[in-house]
Amino acid sequence: MIIAIDGPAAAGKGTLARRLADYFNYAYLDTGGLYRAVGLSMLRADVSPEDEVAASKASLSLNSALFTDTALRDEATGTAASKVAAMPQVRANLLEFQRKFSQLPPDGKRGAVLDGRDIGTVVCPNADIKFFVTANPQERARRRYTEITARGETADYNEILADVQARDARDMGRKDAPLVAAADAHLLDTTELDIDAVFLRAVALIEEKQKPQ
Repeated sequence: MIIAIDGPAAAGKGTLARRLADYFNYAYLDTGGLYRAVGLSMLRADVSPEDEVAASKASLSLNSALFTDTALRDEATGTAASKVAAMPQVRANLLEFQRKFSQLPPDGKRGAVLDGRDIGTVVCPNADIKFFVTANPQERARRRYTEITARGETADYNEILADVQARDARDMGRKDAPLVAAADAHLLDTTELDIDAVFLRAVALIEEKQKPQ
């Protein structure tokens, strides 16, 4: 079974995807992490994440060590990832990796959960079940602010909100694979719902889908 989860930054899709993968013992792929790794590799090389030629090369030679680098979750990395993710060649370079993961999950798993921005629309349009996880920008900015300050770092809520809105505009406005809910996706608005409620709703929908037709 392939489970596709899409949505904007800080909506809770990653948390939901990981919990579903653990619950059903499916393989999990944070596709956004691939773009973050590209962005991080460029920042580390002191190359502008807006350099399309360099971004394309970086996406073809990713160091797997970056996937677990703590800097992968930094705000600067997220901003860089949003920029490289808008580049058609970068998306094309990473598309095959994502599709192979969904069709042949590692470790003999019987299913895969992928989260990102275009899983249900481009990467896995024939996924068995699709979710679009969202929340209003103000709530997503508040979550980012709380996450950053909880680590003992300083943060400015207004700056984070502006970054969230700018990232939404890039993701939704790009010509190649824009962020949009698939027509057959289940909408999960987490603005006023906690993760447990969202998780239970998703599990119920998946288990219903798994029943013999």
